[in-house]
Formats: sequence, structure tokens, C-alpha cells
Amino acid sequence: MKAVIFAAGKSTRTHPLTLTRPKPLLPIANKPILEHQIEALKGIVDGIVLIVGYKQEMLRDHFGDSFNEMPIQYVEQKEQRGTGHALLQCAGIVNEPFIAHNGDDLYAREDLERLAQHDQAALAKTVEDPRLYGIFEVGENNRVVRLVEKPKEVFSNLANIGAYKFTPAIFDILRDTPPSERGEIEITSAIQTIARQSEFTVVEIEGYWHPIGYAWDLLDANAHILDTSLHESHKGRISPAAHLEGIVSVGYGTIIRPGVVIEGPVVIGENCEIGPNCYIRPGTSIGNHCKVGQGTELKNTILMNNAKVPHLSYVGDSVIGEGANLGCGTVTANFRHDGGNHRSMINGKLISTGRRKLGAIIGDHVHTGIHTSIYPGRRLWPHTTTLPGTIVDRDIESTD
Repeated sequence: MKAVIFAAGKSTRTHPLTLTRPKPLLPIANKPILEHQIEALKGIVDGIVLIVGYKQEMLRDHFGDSFNEMPIQYVEQKEQRGTGHALLQCAGIVNEPFIAHNGDDLYAREDLERLAQHDQAALAKTVEDPRLYGIFEVGENNRVVRLVEKPKEVFSNLANIGAYKFTPAIFDILRDTPPSERGEIEITSAIQTIARQSEFTVVEIEGYWHPIGYAWDLLDANAHILDTSLHESHKGRISPAAHLEGIVSVGYGTIIRPGVVIEGPVVIGENCEIGPNCYIRPGTSIGNHCKVGQGTELKNTILMNNAKVPHLSYVGDSVIGEGANLGCGTVTANFRHDGGNHRSMINGKLISTGRRKLGAIIGDHVHTGIHTSIYPGRRLWPHTTTLPGTIVDRDIESTD
């Protein structure tokens, strides 16, 4: 049995991070999302089919023809015409029952194992606000009666979370499926057809599901993986005058200097320079070749490879892109005075992030000037800069 993973889309809701990489390569606990997915599928399937499109060369270069002893095939979706259209690109390649799921969500291995045991099925999760999702109505033995996208009338709280078990019969059904109102061929429409003709089952999850719809969703997924899966490992050079508590993983070639305090769970990659006299708090992932210097504090933050926060800065609840350099005294504000949820401008619309703590989303190779102060939820596009003393109260977008 194979797994088909949807990895073709160009995600605008995760800008600026996905201006320079496909979303499945965004890091969680120092591994791309897609690496976590392949690890979860090992032993359940014997091969991966990746549906690629946007910046596909980066996926091909990273994973090659096999990864973690799992063979990988690539199928290109040249036009973004929906999930059903994406799956149709696998017709003739996948000739046996298979799992298919989103390339930007994390699913628990135990739930994927349970899904694989069914002939035709989908994973689902009980949610508080069903209006945000596609919702299943189920009958006896969890058999699907109908699936409705973002219903106006709430008839169920079982949300479709984008992981399925199909037989090759799905391809003929998709060929006969008319485009939706958005002009796309949808898997959800095909499921309606299957449910009318035969048995299609809902499998309610028992483990975790972390959808990465927005850049800040990386923070929750990162914290969960660190809390549940991180193993202690000290492969670098750690000063006896540093203090580490909790589970901390330190990669080869990394130097932890005197006066550093690290409260796990924290993962630090290879060939990093940490300290002296800095404070790294729980939920932080630091990639390879990073620098965290004198007087800097990091909290619940992701630093991608080659990022630098050299001295006297505070970065909390933030995602810092590859090769970014934060000037001395850069501060990310992460809490509103009224304690409310932060908002962020996404595709021209100000939306609630649902988070009471949120710092900045900073793209690759951003440089901030000394004493830059950044409002919560603000985004800085790749290669942008700030002048000394800048107050960033709105997104800084590239003019390219």
C-alpha cells in the first residue's frame, strides 16, 4: 500500500515563510513537516507518491528518490485545480488501495494505522465550531451520510481533516465529478458519490492533528512535538557554567557558553553558538548554524537554519526565517494589554489568530536594525530590513 501526499499548493496564508519554500518544508522541531509525515507512515505503507507543483525542485532535492528507507515517486500537478484534480494525476500510477492526505498537516501514527485498516474511509475530529470545516453526517457504524463544506446549518461537529483511504475506483469517480463553485474538482464531492454507492466510513481520531493553515500554527505543532517526542542528547560542547534543565537536545559542533540557561523541551541543531549569558525557554527550536548571543531571550520560538539573534534581544512566540539577522536590542512584542487575541493581516483581510501570545513572523534573510520593536503578529517579507529604532506596526512587504 502506498501513501499519496498533496504537496503541490502555493500557500499564501503562510507568507512570508512560503515565499521561499513549499509549505511541506517548513520546520517543526528542526524537521520539515513532510519528514514528520514520512516517519509516521513508515511500516504502514511501502512507498510515497508526492504530488508536487510550487517550488517542486526544493522537495525533489531534499527527499530524492527515497527517504528514511521509503521509496518516493513524484507526480506534477501543473495547474492548481483542487484536491480531486491533484489526486487524478496519480491515475495509472497508484493501482492498489492507498492512503491520501494533506502535505501540510501532522497526523498521529496510531490514527493513520487505524485509517489503513478500512477499505474506504476518512479521518475526522470533533471540533467546537463546525462552520469552519467540511462536516460529516454519519449513520450506523459511522457510515457517511453526507459531507458538507463549511455548513451554514450545523448538523454535526465531526470535521473532515484531510486524510483518506481510497481504492483505485476513486479515479473514475473523480473523472465524472463536476467542478465546484470555485471551479475546482474536490475530493469531498467524490466522497459524496462514494457514500451514495457504497460504504464510506468516518474514523474519529484518538491522537493529535496539527493543521498548518497559518504561519503561527507552526508554534503549536512545534511545542507539541517537543513535549511528546524529543529525546535528550548532548552532542555539542557544553560549558560547566551553563545550566540545562528538562529535556534538551544539542547537536554536533554546537557550543553552549557560560551563563546560558536552557529550560526544556528545547532542540538545538548542529554547529550553533549559544551564549554567553542567554536564556532559552521551553518550546524553542533552533536550527543548524544559528547564533544566540549575549543577553538574548528566546521563548516558544522557531529559528530556522543560519538565523542569528546575537545580543540583547527578546524573541517570543515567533518564527524567524533562514539566514535572518536580528540587530542588537530587537524586541518582539507578544501580548496585548487587554489580554485579547492577536490579529494579523492575511491576503488583505485582518483576521484573529486565536492566540493570546504571538510575536513576529520573519522571512528569510531579514535584517533588523538595532532597537527595532515589532508589534505582535507582524510579518516581514524575505530580504527586507529595518532602520535603527524602527517601530514595526504593520507588515513590511517586499516591493518585488
